Amino acid sequence: MNIANMKQYLLKLIDGATLTQDETHSIMLNIIDGKYNDQQIAALMMAIQTRGVTVDELLGLRQGLLETGKRVDFDSENTLDIVGTGGDGKNTFNISTCSAFVIAGAGYKVTKHGNGGSSSVSGASNVLQEHGVNFTDDIDKLRRSLDESGVCYFHAPLFAYGMKSVGPTRKALAIPTCFNLLGPLVNPCHPKNSLHGTATQAQLRLYVNIHQRIGDNFGVITSYDGYDEISLTSGFKVVTNFYEKVYTPKDMGLDYVMPSDIYGGNTISEAKAIFDNVLEGKATQAQKNVIIANAACGIGILDRNISVEDSVAAARESLDSGRALAAFRKFVEINQ
Repeated sequence: MNIANMKQYLLKLIDGATLTQDETHSIMLNIIDGKYNDQQIAALMMAIQTRGVTVDELLGLRQGLLETGKRVDFDSENTLDIVGTGGDGKNTFNISTCSAFVIAGAGYKVTKHGNGGSSSVSGASNVLQEHGVNFTDDIDKLRRSLDESGVCYFHAPLFAYGMKSVGPTRKALAIPTCFNLLGPLVNPCHPKNSLHGTATQAQLRLYVNIHQRIGDNFGVITSYDGYDEISLTSGFKVVTNFYEKVYTPKDMGLDYVMPSDIYGGNTISEAKAIFDNVLEGKATQAQKNVIIANAACGIGILDRNISVEDSVAAARESLDSGRALAAFRKFVEINQ
């Protein structure tokens, strides 16, 4: 076990220094190779979290995960990944996952990357598994899912092997770490478009800088009261390759909601019930509207020429017509 090497990195962090992209790349490879124990990994996570992760540190970890993970070649597809970084402590229902099917119902394609909840009750993988979805890394099945339902889902441990290596430590810590920020950046198909949510303004700036280095067509959002998605509980900021704007719910033609309106419940089954109610037209207006807002923003990333009003209308039509529900049912049918 490479204890001495980790000690060197930890001492550097304790002294207030940052790690280079090459150093965190090496660390990620060592984690995947099992060269560090859980205590060392936890110490590294906390040292970086206390100071705040840098662009180069995240890019190095990302490089290690992608280099050792499984690549999915969907390069001919114009798809979107929509996901929050997690770790905002708000325990909302599965907003980005539900939004993915609304976007698909509106005629676009989503290649979503996700995992089980690390600091919330229900992550994307939890709610999908609760519906009987079996995760796969079979390219043909993933392709069929994308073609026929408009959505395919990459369960992180099947592709970014290093995520599995740090899973127990993240779960035990139960607080946000740099790996919350890393997850959305290692989608195995390298989608051309992404809508990523962050919980703070500092994280938003970090992500904007990272996406600019990656070179994709991106949108990064944060709500001003600490949600890593458009919560409609406050105003929110959106930064893309082409603009930086502050919106209120009213700017989207939607009402403000209360935090309790979008709470995800205390169990995965409770989160699943809210998810189903939205797609089946049984949800509260607040639950429905928060999905419309996030789906509309995703549509706006995919289609730069669409107005806010038209993207909201497209998301609403996807829900009201049942096309979002049909996309989800087809997805479940293919992935059982």
